[in-house]
Amino acid sequence: MQKVVNFTKMIEGTKEEFEYLEELEAGFNTGLPDRLMAMLDNLKNSFSGYPISRYEHSLQSATRAYQNNEEEDIVVAALLHDIGDEIAPHTHGEMVAAILKPFVSDKAAWIVKHHGVFQQKYMAHKTEEEQNARDQYRDHPYYDDCVRFCEHYDQNCFDPDFKCLPAAFFEPMVRRVFTRTPSFQ
Repeated sequence: MQKVVNFTKMIEGTKEEFEYLEELEAGFNTGLPDRLMAMLDNLKNSFSGYPISRYEHSLQSATRAYQNNEEEDIVVAALLHDIGDEIAPHTHGEMVAAILKPFVSDKAAWIVKHHGVFQQKYMAHKTEEEQNARDQYRDHPYYDDCVRFCEHYDQNCFDPDFKCLPAAFFEPMVRRVFTRTPSFQ
């Protein structure tokens, strides 16, 4: 049985108890890449309606980014950008960006956070106002990067004939990115 701290209110915790909890948390955090890869794998069974699964869409997105020699942060962002669809369908970009933010460039996190709004440009059923919702960010330094991401690594990644690299190819990248020292700026 695992040791537990004695306090029931954090204000009552001792230095030793918090050091112990931090040690446990550090051990748990080493499994983050595994949990993210499992979330990616879960997209195999997600609802679809598209010609490919969301899992294949994610692999296609990452493969295209890799083949275009994007920086590793962008490739990993492309791979994981939709893993939040299962539990945050309306805010999945924000959810995934929050996971990525301590480990990737500000640009990669911003792109993932906003890609849903930028994707509306390609949705025929949306009103003109909805399709142009991304224009509210026109003056943002990563606006053009997000436009490019959505054009090259998202809206066009539903091709059943596209040859994707396997998830195992990207796993070392995920491990490198998510074993960096997190930055909380």
